[in-house]
Amino acid sequence: MTPDEQEMIFGMAVLPDGTREVDPGDVLRHFGTADGKELGLRLLRQALQTKDADDAEAALVVCSEFGVTSEALEPLLQLAAADWHQRHEDVVTAIGRFKDPRAVGALLQATLLVPDYLDYDDSRALATKAIWALGVIPGSDAQRALRELLDSDDAILRAGAEQQLARRSGS
Repeated sequence: MTPDEQEMIFGMAVLPDGTREVDPGDVLRHFGTADGKELGLRLLRQALQTKDADDAEAALVVCSEFGVTSEALEPLLQLAAADWHQRHEDVVTAIGRFKDPRAVGALLQATLLVPDYLDYDDSRALATKAIWALGVIPGSDAQRALRELLDSDDAILRAGAEQQLARRSGS
């Protein structure tokens, strides 16, 4: 993707006054599609191929704007483990929306991930988002992953897991 295309996509962001610099329909027309979900998937796959952080960010913006299909889960799982971008929190949030048991391993790994660009974050926002995502995934695999976090040396991980387990049990 060109820098101009990235800027066009970033221009879809809603400004504080409720306006946008770029209409989402213009982005779709530029990329020659009427299907924003397909465009998001295509851009996710392209970002994985090029390993371009700005491409990944732009792809995530498109996915956030237009939504995703189940086909986007696999590229998002790959992005969750990739070390060449700085959008792990957005990726984990997007993965969590699927509520798919196939994401448990990637989300558990994300609870342990502290990329250099997040080294300052004592609140462990990435881990917390991953734990919340685990909390909404049905089934025993997610339950087991949350229980595993109870043994962590990290108090934030333990507290988050306790909270999600209590929520899952209805307590």
